[in-house]
Amino acid sequence: MAINDELQSFVKDALGRGLSREETEDALLQAGWKQDQVKGALDSYAPIEFPIPVPRPRVYLSAREAFVYLVLFTTLYLTAFNFGRLIFQFINLAFPDPAAYAGAVDSVRQAIRFSVASLVIAFPIFLVLSVRIARAIQRDPNQRASKVRKWLTYMTLFVAAGIIIGDLTALVYGFLGGDLSMRFALKVVTVAVIAGAVFGYYLWDLRQEEATPETASETGPETEPDA
Repeated sequence: MAINDELQSFVKDALGRGLSREETEDALLQAGWKQDQVKGALDSYAPIEFPIPVPRPRVYLSAREAFVYLVLFTTLYLTAFNFGRLIFQFINLAFPDPAAYAGAVDSVRQAIRFSVASLVIAFPIFLVLSVRIARAIQRDPNQRASKVRKWLTYMTLFVAAGIIIGDLTALVYGFLGGDLSMRFALKVVTVAVIAGAVFGYYLWDLRQEEATPETASETGPETEPDA
């Protein structure tokens, strides 16, 4: 959320006059400012001893940063989709559809081959980028505030939530219609587990970010994620 210039100026003046962060925060909350707005304004200044408020380095957006996160989340989507598709094909082999045509087995094998090929390429890229970004954030926790990262994380949560809702809806629909076969139920569970794992992990990651104060910017300027 963008920080209001008036709020930013007030926080700077209050801290410059020696008021504590708690006193400044309480006054702003009593005046009707929202908690996240107040926190954002206070976090703009480093909590160090100095005669005047010391601003933190501002988070900026670079083409390289956008590229790294776009590749990261694209490979995440490819990995999740093809892993689910691979499980689907194993379910099709274990519980064949009696009404399927004669060439269905060949179609399933081709789908398995394509999913495996996609996973062999996408998953290692996702894993390597995840590790490098995690290390970069350990060195400079301010990188958690990346706007690209936050937007893509919330978009991933939205997509995962939509898939979970649709998956559960299909489950209930099949149950009410009496078409809840083992084949269908296993596919529903597969989708729910994959989407739920993605949703749970990134929700946990956002909560970790909210629970961890940003302090690393006191030591120097921020760096971009390694690629």
